[in-house]
Order: sequence, then C-alpha cells, then structure tokens
Amino acid sequence: MQRDALLKLLNELSAGTRSADEVADKLASLPFEDLDFAKVDHHRSLRSGMPEVVFASGKTAQQTAMILARIHANGTPALATRADEAAFEATRELVKEAKYHAVARCITCGEGAKKSGGRVAVICAGTSDLPVAEEAALTASFFGAEVSRFTDVGVAGLHRLLAHLPAIRTADAVIVCAGMEGALPSVVGGLVAVPVIAVPTSVGYGASFGGVTAMLGMLNSCSPNVTVVNIDNGFGAGYVSTLYANRAVR
Repeated sequence: MQRDALLKLLNELSAGTRSADEVADKLASLPFEDLDFAKVDHHRSLRSGMPEVVFASGKTAQQTAMILARIHANGTPALATRADEAAFEATRELVKEAKYHAVARCITCGEGAKKSGGRVAVICAGTSDLPVAEEAALTASFFGAEVSRFTDVGVAGLHRLLAHLPAIRTADAVIVCAGMEGALPSVVGGLVAVPVIAVPTSVGYGASFGGVTAMLGMLNSCSPNVTVVNIDNGFGAGYVSTLYANRAVR
C-alpha cells in the first residue's frame, strides 16, 4: 500500500464514508501477505517510498504471476524484472492490463508512479548493452523519473557522446551501462556534476570475464562521483537513480 492510498483510507474512515470493519479488512494484508511460497511485502512503499519488485528469474511463471497480481490488487504499481514470455502470459491471465517489455525483460502492471519531476539520463555504451540499459530506464520511469536515453555512445567514438552532452547535463542522476573494459562511466563522471551510477554489463570477449573486467575498471574510476552496482544490475541502477532524482526535486 502506498502512502497516498493509506491517507485516503484514513480520511474516508474519518469522514464516515468507510466503516471501521472495511478499513480493518483493507489493512489485514499489512505488512505482508503470505502466499506460502512467497511473503509479499505490501508495507515496503510506506517504509521506503518504493513498492516491492519481483525478481522473476528462478520463479515459475505462475509464482511470478501470482505475486504481481497480489501487489497490483493492493493498489500498488507492480514490476517484475528478468521475466520471460511465459511469466508474462501467466500474469496477463490474472492482470489484464499487464504489459511485457521484451528488450528490458520486464513485466509491468499499472501505469507506475506519478512523475516526480526528477530527471534521469540512461547512457548505453553499445547496442549490445541495451537489455541492461532498458531495464534501468524502465525501472526509473516506472517509479516516477523523467528518463532520457542515449544509446551507442561508447568510448570507441566519443564524439557521439559529446554531441548529447548538453541534454545529459540536465539530468539529476546519470546511469552508464558498459561492458568490455568499462571505461565510459569515468569519462561521463568527469563531464557532469551529478551522481553517476555505473552498470558493468557481461558484454565482451573472453578477457572481459563476463563483466568482471568492466566492474573492476568502474570500481577503480578516478571520477569521484561514480558509484557502481552489480554486473547487469540495470534494476538497481534505475532504482537508486530515481531516489537521487526525486530527492533533487524535493
């Protein structure tokens, strides 16, 4: 349950348009709902301002669908990451407005949070990094940020990045997704005055070690505004960048 929904419920109780029993029934699933195979945290958005998100990888299609349906039924925007078509089809049986975002490999139920006014730029070094970058962009957008995407602007041709620099500098937080040697976040960090969230991707030949080389390069960045999330963790970057952007607006 989101804060606005809780306040609305309490105001209705105060005004007499809802009975105490109705309110008690509505709050019965707080702070979590036990589905046996999962305990759905409906209280998370009241604590942190952001609702629970489903990591679909490793779950059955039916498990993912049921968790999303319960989050959505509680009046909260629902998002699943690393979801496949089977999980989406199962979800659509329960939530008709569910949407599948194939490149990002995500399912959304509902329109997401209202826009906060915070701005996030998502920079993608190469087209091969797009799935991770799209996961980041979708997450930030779903939770209320205004997102701008800048694709295929890696260090092999920095003129492509510099062409977008004025637009990138309007962001309150910047996400940079890169594989190979992972150099792009350091470059971007030296050009902007906001937090840069670096996302190492598992893109590259053998010596990239599935993203470890990029991650180590980013962790050793000499740009002090660069911080690093886990390999391929577009969701984590999108989530924390939205917190930065929302805080900047407030």
